[in-house]
Parts: sequence; C-alpha cells; structure tokens
Amino acid sequence: MIDKVEIPSRPERKFVPEDFKVKDWEGLKSFFEDLEKREINSLSDLRKWFKDRSEIESILSEDAGWRYINMTRYTDNEEYTKAYQYFVQEIQPKIAPISDRLNKKAVSSDFLKDLEKESGFDIMIREMRKDIEIFREENIPLNTEIQTETQKYGQLSGAMTVELDGKELTLQQAAVKLQSTDRKEREEVYHKIADRRLADKEKFDELYTKLINFRDKVAKNTNFDNYRDYMFKAMGRFDYTPQDCFDFHASVKEEVVPMLNELATERKKQLGVDSLRPWDKAVDPQNKEALKPFDGGADLTKKTIECFKRLDPYLGQCLSIMNEMGHLDLESRKGKAPGGYNYPLSEIGVPFIFMNATSTLRDMITILHEGGHAVHSFLTRDLELSDFKHTPSEVAELASMSMELISMDHWNLFFDNDEDMKRAKQEHLEQIIETLPWVATIDKFQHWIYENADHTLEERHAAWLEIFENFYDDVTDWSGLEENKKYLWQKQLHLYEVPFYYIEYGMAQLGAVAVWKNYKEDPKKGLEGYMNALKLGYTKSIPEVYEAANIKFDFSKKYIKELMEFVKEELEKL
Repeated sequence: MIDKVEIPSRPERKFVPEDFKVKDWEGLKSFFEDLEKREINSLSDLRKWFKDRSEIESILSEDAGWRYINMTRYTDNEEYTKAYQYFVQEIQPKIAPISDRLNKKAVSSDFLKDLEKESGFDIMIREMRKDIEIFREENIPLNTEIQTETQKYGQLSGAMTVELDGKELTLQQAAVKLQSTDRKEREEVYHKIADRRLADKEKFDELYTKLINFRDKVAKNTNFDNYRDYMFKAMGRFDYTPQDCFDFHASVKEEVVPMLNELATERKKQLGVDSLRPWDKAVDPQNKEALKPFDGGADLTKKTIECFKRLDPYLGQCLSIMNEMGHLDLESRKGKAPGGYNYPLSEIGVPFIFMNATSTLRDMITILHEGGHAVHSFLTRDLELSDFKHTPSEVAELASMSMELISMDHWNLFFDNDEDMKRAKQEHLEQIIETLPWVATIDKFQHWIYENADHTLEERHAAWLEIFENFYDDVTDWSGLEENKKYLWQKQLHLYEVPFYYIEYGMAQLGAVAVWKNYKEDPKKGLEGYMNALKLGYTKSIPEVYEAANIKFDFSKKYIKELMEFVKEELEKL
C-alpha cells in the first residue's frame, strides 16, 4: 500500500521562461514567431523544434483547460465565463493560422522523412498533414462563434432546478428520487424534471439550429458535402468510415435490442405493473431501496482511491495525487454545468475530474469511468511530445469503460453485503446492454442531422422519433408523454458540445467487455495488457493500441454477438 502522496512537479521548461503565464496574444506571439522563423539544418534541429513547439502548446492547452474547468464548475461566475471567452475569441483565432504555417514548415523539412520512421512521429505527422488539408482561414471566425455558442448549453442546463419537498434541487439531485420504491413519488419527480427540461425546449432547439448552421458552413468552406464527412477527417478517423457506423447501428438493432426487450419484459413482470412507464426504469425491479454506495464526495473519493489501489498500487496513487492537488470536483450543486469529464492538463500531466455526484450507483460508475481516463493521463505523462499524449476518443474511452468492469472485483468497498454488490454488478451489466442502443440512437441521429443540415424543426423531431423507436425497447409505455419523448435528445450534451463524439462509446464498450473477459481469465495478464495499451498514448494506430491490450478493434455483427453473449452469461451467474 502507498500512503505517502508525492505531488509531481511540471517538467522543467526549456523554451518558455519558467514564470511565463498566458495573458494575451502579445505575450505569446514571440514564441510562435521564433518557431516560424527558426532555421532547421539537421535532424536534431527538427527534433528540438518539435519539442519546443510541444512545450508552448502544452502551456496553452493547460491554460485553456483551467479556464474551461472554472467556467463549468461555476457557470454563474461572470469572471470565469469572460476568461474562457477571452481565450476562445482573442487568443485561439490568432493561433490557428500560425499553427497551419508551422505544420507546413514541418512537413516541408528535408529531415522529416527520418523522423517519420520513428514510432509516434509517423502518427503525429499523419495528423499534421490532415490538419493542413482541412485548414481554411475563413473557418477561424466560424469556429470562434461555435465555441462561444457551445458554452450556452452548459449555462442553460446548469441553471435548471426543481423544487421537491420545499427544497431546490438540481436535476441530477432530483433524479435520485426516480429510484424510489414509491411509484407515485417517482411519477411526480419524473414529470417535474421533464417539465423543467421542456420549459427550455425552444431555447435548446434554437441553439442547436444555430450550431448546425455554423458547422455546415465550416464543412462547405472545406469542400466537404456535409459536416459529418468534415468531422470524420478532422477527428482523424483513419481506421473506419461512416458505413462502418451504419453497420454498427444495424448490428446493435439485430443483436442487442432484443436483449433490451427481454430486460424490459422481465422488469415489468418483477414490478408487477400493468404498463411499464419511463419512471419505472431506474427503480430496483424487485422494488428494493436504491443502492447507496457512498455518502458524499469525500466518502466517494476515499472508496475509489482504495478500489484503484487494490487493482494496482500505482492506480490508487494516481487518484491520491489528484485528490491532494484539489483536482477532484465531484458533487452536484446549483450553477454547475451538467455531465462529467476528465480534463487532461498537458503541462503538469495531472488531470482534473469534474462530475455531478449525488449518491447513486451511476455516480460510482462515473468516478470509475473518469478515473480510467485519469490513469490514462498519468500513464502517458512522460511521452516525448504533447501530441503523443492526445489519444483519439476510441482509445480514450477504452481506458475509462474498461476500468468500470475490471474494478468490479473490488466493489465490496462500496457495499456492506454480497447481495448489494451482486445487485450493483447486475445493474451495471444491464446498463451495458442499454448503452449500445443509446449510442446507436445518438450517432445515427447525428448522421441524419448533418446529412440534412437544412431540415425544419418538424423534420428534426420526426427523424429523432423514428430513430429512437428503432433502438428503444417496445415494452415501455410512452402514452401521454409524446412531448417528452420528442425532446429526449436535448439532454445529450455531446450533440451540442462535441459533435460526432459518441460512436466511440459503442466501440470502446465492446473493447472494454473484451478487456474484462481477458481480465477474468487471467487478472495479472489482463491488467498488464490494459496498462500496456494505455501507455502507448497516440504513438500507434487505434487497431494497434487495441492489439496491445490483446483485444480486437472490431464492431462486426459476429463480434458484437460474441461479446454480448459473454455479458449475458455473466449476468446469469449473478
């Protein structure tokens, strides 16, 4: 056991002064101009040039990170909002054109071909060439507009509260009551939350329309037919195509949706209700009181650190360091943006976890998920360049979703008895069966949205309902709740904030089940494979990273069927 926590210091700066802080573009300009004008006369010159560029970009990335973290922690703090907006509107637009010129300088160097033979550099240079291909000066103000508009989603959502029993609660806090064994109470809470969301439905629709229009212009400026095709290029999706996503949707519909129907049918039977309603979906099917794996943020932190320690002392140390440094903000409160994230901080290499915990099993899973991302940041901390640490989301989500499953053997830390632990495992495995259809729903909706960017609101809502019906169980009764169903998509922040970042959860979920399968067969070898894969960062392609974990990057119908049958078998054992 490691009890002493040593706080890491950031690496010594070699290019930028130790006391330098990001204030404005004027203070930054000279470093970029140095890189742009510098002569590169040898392979060692080029390597040094890349290291210096990585250093200034890490400083900038971390500064932007803190501005974003502060803004989401306190959406009602004007100073934090202004600081973030200043970076997006005044600094970022100045960096974009000079970054393009630096990319062009690098790829035109006579010494690049030698660096390209080295692991990591080949991947980075491939990304660089892609960035040159899609860069357009006229997209800089559009991207600034997009980022400015995007933050409104967090502000709108963060301001949402409902009153229950004379108390003002965030929607996350209120949602805990959906696990109540009192059906009447569940229904009342469901309507309060849904009505609060619907009160802002026009604002959310209007914001989304604005974002779609901006994004469509970005794509057209770059000679793409639509924003989806632009994003596949921008996100560096070299290893799969939109058609692979459509095949994933079809496989999920065929192989997983029937399992969803089985779960819903069984739930309806166990609850003994005439019709299964949306407010019946979170309660324990045997009408037991909701699991409460922790009591408050401090308890959640303590138990999670111990859980990670038992997997491997190094993993526990990672979270202990974050806790010691104040890099955990876990509890839900008014004025806090929705959702959860792990924000990598490029220079110090110690990330920040943000989430909205109340007391639920879902919150416990969220900290394990974000903790998996955090461990990934630590394992890539010493890689040579910042670009090597920035993994594509298909790899990032493998880190987080695998952690949810391989930590299962130590969940007894969160529960007093075996029965509760079994219930927790069962709920989580059922959640996996529910995750894949929801991922397919959101992903397919995004494809439709951007393939039909000039759609009307009526067409948008109709498309959503048609897609939703394809991937939801046919047991739940939505009668009288048609309006709620029509606007369900508005709660998915990815649609607003990180478009096309969602299919990765599906791919990584399959990968995580495969990692867990390996871990169950041989814990030492399984954990080793997991950590070896994460250590690679983005120095290898996605299929090669998956291979390092001894799993396949595969989302064929056959593979989905094989893995979901394994999940089903594990569920039956419980």
